[in-house]
Amino acid sequence: MPRKSTYPTTADQSHQCLHYLRRCGGSARLCTINFSLSVIQTLVNQKLVKINNTGAGFFVELEDAK
Repeated sequence: MPRKSTYPTTADQSHQCLHYLRRCGGSARLCTINFSLSVIQTLVNQKLVKINNTGAGFFVELEDAK
């Protein structure tokens, strides 16, 4: 019988998504990010990232990167 993980996967993936955005210079196109929408929504709810519509597409940007 498989064991249940004691670590929440969304928190781990949220950390990986933040790390990915930092490596990309603070923003990345939403269509190129390979993280689930629930992970991105969690980061938006925590006000760590924001979604920006530039007219040419949607970008996910770190809140502290200006």
